[in-house]
Amino acid sequence: MNSIKESSDLESISAVINQNSYDQETGVRRGLKTRHISLIAISGIIGPGILIGAGITLKTGGPLSLLLSVIVIALVALSVMNSLGEMLAIYPNGGGFISIVKKFHSMPLAAVIGYSYLIVWFCVLANEYNTLSSIFNLWDPQGKVPSYGYILLFWVGFQAFQMIGVEAFGEAEYWLAWVKILGLLAYYVFSVVYISGGIKGRPAIGFHYWKESATIGGFGGFLKNLVFMSTFFSGIESISATSNETKNPSVAIPKAIRLTIIRIVFIYFFVALFYGVTVSPLDPRLTSSSKSLKAPIAIAIQNAGWNQGIQLVNAFILVTCLSAVNSSIYIGSRTLLNLSHEGLAPAFVQLKTESGVPWVSVTIVNLLGLISIMNVKTGAQDAFSYIVNISGVSVFIVWGIISFINLRIRKAWAMQGFPLEQLPYRSKFFPWATYFGLFFNVLFLLIQGWDVFKPFDVKTFVDCYVLIPFSGVLYVVIGLLKGFRLAKLQSIDLQDGMREDLEKVVVVDSNEKGQRSTGQSWWTYVI
Repeated sequence: MNSIKESSDLESISAVINQNSYDQETGVRRGLKTRHISLIAISGIIGPGILIGAGITLKTGGPLSLLLSVIVIALVALSVMNSLGEMLAIYPNGGGFISIVKKFHSMPLAAVIGYSYLIVWFCVLANEYNTLSSIFNLWDPQGKVPSYGYILLFWVGFQAFQMIGVEAFGEAEYWLAWVKILGLLAYYVFSVVYISGGIKGRPAIGFHYWKESATIGGFGGFLKNLVFMSTFFSGIESISATSNETKNPSVAIPKAIRLTIIRIVFIYFFVALFYGVTVSPLDPRLTSSSKSLKAPIAIAIQNAGWNQGIQLVNAFILVTCLSAVNSSIYIGSRTLLNLSHEGLAPAFVQLKTESGVPWVSVTIVNLLGLISIMNVKTGAQDAFSYIVNISGVSVFIVWGIISFINLRIRKAWAMQGFPLEQLPYRSKFFPWATYFGLFFNVLFLLIQGWDVFKPFDVKTFVDCYVLIPFSGVLYVVIGLLKGFRLAKLQSIDLQDGMREDLEKVVVVDSNEKGQRSTGQSWWTYVI
């Protein structure tokens, strides 16, 4: 009889796990493991943006400005990640921060943050497709395959891969993350050896380029770099998209947030530091028409005397592109899916495969990435650059709203008498760090286009500020359609949206009477 009861208990446990393997609200599969989330947090969305685009910041402001802009944006990003970690660790269900914003503020503001985030990712996606074609054009100097041909080939490949399922995405990102980490580590070692005179036939240059031109363009160059750097930091908040599909959010999310500091130091800080000491900001190759050739890593290796090493750099950039495109489609599609589930996008984008892949959302976001084909047409380069630059402005909007909502969550938590000890993860230095993030995101949003006024440049002005009125119009339109009702913090159901970890559902222990007891997680104590 005991064996029959044990079998029945195990079947019940299995049924609970299988039921919870799919989010009951969105229908996506919770297949991401803690190790997936951890590696994604460290180097998940790192792509050609920081590897190639940082050369623009080096040329615009110089090595000192590049390093300072990294430090400033890093402090803001850490503040935002602290706020986001607190939100997602307790509310990992549904639509990420979109549903959280709706829950603690309103539908209109949820629409603003959701569509701003969607803009970030289809712009990033288009840029990465363009970089992929640029790499293959370099390997195909005779132009046997047109640029749009490479873009379409990769489009089909990524569309097919995304259909496999979230487990495949997690595994791919896990191993690609390791490749990126090891590749960057190799560059850092090379940089130390190079500037120290360890390469035969090359003098020890030390911090020569800092002495030559530490800053370019003064304070204006520094402000421009802040906008560029915010674009490179976009994706640091991408755990919001993965939180709904992770098995153990109360473990994975706090761990991922803590790993953010490693990501900032290992990737952003060291990249900025070693770019500044191995490449001159006055190097004409930084303005090369080829994206791959103007990458500071490629220029540094050429300076060291290894001209053929650029092929290795291109291969490394290709790997980062594959990861960035993969992540962009994933995050963008989940953002669109979440908007639909909150009633802010058409319902048909919720259609999913049997394995829980939102194939309509994936297809729409991937199709938006095809604006990269604009770049192969004569005269369209400026239009393409403008739409990509918009992503940096979108980041400030998204980050600012995250900080604002964290303040409202804490206020609701206090008003309803919930002790802070029940939070799986608590934002550090609250509320000052949160105020810091909110203030600087609003400030950057307002001043990032300061140089367009004298002389006044209409095109650049639109590029820098169009999202501000767009967000206002979107807020009003959604308010008129869905209502402007502001959530009352004292009456919000704070338990709604919480869930326990799948791998902590039940802990089976034998006692003297042969009975079985249920394990408890933090969720048990909250309810």
